[in-house]
Amino acid sequence: MSDTPPNDASEFFQAVADVSPLQSDRARLRGNRVRKQRNDASDYRRQAAEQEPETFVDGLSTTAVEIIESEQDLLFVGPGIQIREIKKLRRGHIPWQAGLDLHGYTLEAAREELARFIRDCKNNSLRCVLVVHGKAYSQPGQPALMKSHINDWLRQLHPVLAFCSAQPKDGGTGAVYVLLRQKT
Repeated sequence: MSDTPPNDASEFFQAVADVSPLQSDRARLRGNRVRKQRNDASDYRRQAAEQEPETFVDGLSTTAVEIIESEQDLLFVGPGIQIREIKKLRRGHIPWQAGLDLHGYTLEAAREELARFIRDCKNNSLRCVLVVHGKAYSQPGQPALMKSHINDWLRQLHPVLAFCSAQPKDGGTGAVYVLLRQKT
């Protein structure tokens, strides 16, 4: 090997051709899993940024969000919520009074419908509602975009105090119970 550094990609690849990867399975598996998730999320963010400028509907941003896995549990707790209330919500012990099923909606339509639904529920003094977002099983290999956006949008809506994935009888990880502020 020469004393001068390689000046183009082919010389670099020739210089590192005899390098072998680490033999630890644990490190390789962890690295591949994290890298794949980041590539999926960053690809989606890049595509979304290239396709449309950021806009807001009822204060909800259209920018890309953190990608959530289909089976991942969702949990958000705003300030001032008692642990006892969250436990009751997670167990499904707070009866939901209205529901919204977003199957078949585009992201744009779902964002508008969710904002309208939460606003109407708050105006009608509802305490707990169910939002069904699905798990994205209809498109194998695709990220759960609707679930990811619902997770982000609910956090942005002022009437939302807390939310969590529903019990299996109400949709499991394909739905969320949403605890709303009481009208004052």
